[in-house]
Amino acid sequence: MTSEPPEQLTLLRDTVRKSRTKEPAGITSSLPVARVAVDVSLPHLDRPFDYLVPDDLAEAAQPGARVKVRFAGKDLDGFVLERLAESDHDGKLSRIRKVVSPEQVLTPEIAELCRAVADRYAGVFPDVTRLAVPPRHAKVEGEPLRCDQPPPPPLSTSRSAWSPYPSGFLDAVERSESPRAIWTAVPGADWTLAFAQAAAVCAAAGRGALLLAPDARDLKLLGDACTAVLGDGGFVTLSADLGPTARYRAFLAALRGNARVVIGTRAAAFAPVANLGLVAMWDDGDDSYAEARAPYPHAREVLLLRAFKQNCAALLGGFARSAEAAAVIESGFAGELIADRRVIRAAAPEVHITGESDRELARDPAARAARLPHRAFEIAREGLLSGPVLVQNPRAGYLPSLVCQTCRAPSRCATCAGTLRLMGRTGPASCSICGRPAADHRCPECGDPRMRAAVVGARRTAEELGRAFPGIVVRTSGSEHMLDRVSDKPALIVATPGSEPVADGGYTAALLLDGWLMLARPDLRAPEEAVRRWLNAAALVRPAPAGGTVILVGDPSALPLQAIVRWSPEGWATREVEERRTARLAPAAKLAELTGPSAAVTDLIERLRPLLQPEAGLEVLGPVDIDDETVRAVVRTPRAAGTQLVRALKEAQAARTTKKNPGSVRIQVDPPSFG
Repeated sequence: MTSEPPEQLTLLRDTVRKSRTKEPAGITSSLPVARVAVDVSLPHLDRPFDYLVPDDLAEAAQPGARVKVRFAGKDLDGFVLERLAESDHDGKLSRIRKVVSPEQVLTPEIAELCRAVADRYAGVFPDVTRLAVPPRHAKVEGEPLRCDQPPPPPLSTSRSAWSPYPSGFLDAVERSESPRAIWTAVPGADWTLAFAQAAAVCAAAGRGALLLAPDARDLKLLGDACTAVLGDGGFVTLSADLGPTARYRAFLAALRGNARVVIGTRAAAFAPVANLGLVAMWDDGDDSYAEARAPYPHAREVLLLRAFKQNCAALLGGFARSAEAAAVIESGFAGELIADRRVIRAAAPEVHITGESDRELARDPAARAARLPHRAFEIAREGLLSGPVLVQNPRAGYLPSLVCQTCRAPSRCATCAGTLRLMGRTGPASCSICGRPAADHRCPECGDPRMRAAVVGARRTAEELGRAFPGIVVRTSGSEHMLDRVSDKPALIVATPGSEPVADGGYTAALLLDGWLMLARPDLRAPEEAVRRWLNAAALVRPAPAGGTVILVGDPSALPLQAIVRWSPEGWATREVEERRTARLAPAAKLAELTGPSAAVTDLIERLRPLLQPEAGLEVLGPVDIDDETVRAVVRTPRAAGTQLVRALKEAQAARTTKKNPGSVRIQVDPPSFG
């Protein structure tokens, strides 16, 4: 016989029962439907879905806010895109379960841009929003706002850095118009100051500016220039290198309008700049602008899409000019911004190629084959009398690649077949992959234990130059330790491409070594990349009237080297576009690289064919084996059919995911490198 439960226990049970049967909040009467972009990276589900807005969430669930919704039996993240009076969906709608944050982090302009980028690269909207909106930090959102006052005006609106060029571009920016220009900078130009001054002109007109630099070092230099022109509170820096908390704080500062100017690396391409008036990018050919995550957008294309969608000015600048930038000019979307030829000649250093004259060959018969010909030593010796000399070496390390002394067969690790290398003057060779020492190595071809350098690295070059120029300071700059700036005192600066520090007053001379190695990279873009690297290094040298000299070590007949001698980046880029048009390569054609299991890639291609019209001119290259499980194929069409190709790729991919076909295929539209 059971006893009655105590009165307190009965009361507790009644309370729990009532809480479980509590009526859900009603649906708001004002715009009760929310259109939500759910975080699902499946091509056949790449569209928004409608949800009902509970009355208690109506105020917080505004467009741009993060929410939780029920989708396929799971609670998933999403963004509210818009609020509607009714839905065109005939079935029953689910409710928004939670507003994660009322902060409207996905503005309508950025949402439209994300959609355009996803369509441009055959990707899905949620993948792009992950690139555009950094992860949330609730503590940062709770920090006090600083929106009670407008951003401070620029400290200066000087245009001194733009004096060598026609004034029409900045005049149009000042009038809040939308000019687009490909800017070829004069050798030795201070591009950071030019960017800061352009942003100041835009900010003074009451509009925002977004400036991109290729890496953290260039971003720091750009930040210094912006501090001098705009003031400490005149801009914010947005970069993935800041760390999650600082990056989200900078993102919110831009979102809330604390500054009109945002600077950053490629992570800032989607920055929510209010009333955007100018987007600018320096050195758009740098591979750091290519996103490594799906859908693999290039920051250059993101900025050009923003310029089109948001009707703002666009500026792509550099000492070199990429083939893509030349194609933009050819399309009529942008004009050319370049100084008069006489101004360029007066600012450029004197450029020579080793072995270019019969007199030099008579004096030094090995000039064309030697790594450091006699003339290069002479130029370096003369330059060191009055300042620093730059030595560009295309390989890092000491001896990064070894071969057999007798038969020249590549020396490889006995454990993993990796390339053997030397890290310093002493110690045995070691594997570049597994790191195992190779003290007992013998060539498998001829049995000789001796090895020699296939390529000499920057550190070994610095060591050799230190012996050749006793008493001269030798410094290295590379991936392990990168110098930002050096003084005007005599010194030898040995740097890998892209890590050359700026010298106060400019370098007196530059030795650009191993030109053959730069051109021999297994990439069809190798010549363009070599020209870009050489021009960037040569632009750091003093003008020819001030004694600046550049020595290129390579074949004098090579067209890329001749482009440096003539200092004609625009002519070289135009030639590249013409050659790629003949070869049906980007940017003259539309390419997409398909990578995955053989059966999956073949299936995707077969689904793709019927989706394209015959006049699209689809061409399939490959597939070719990458490893035992992965193949790669390239599909391409003429540029005019590019939109049709990308749309068909996405439809074919969606058909595969709908049927749940095995194997995942990675699609990369217009890959930054191919070869």
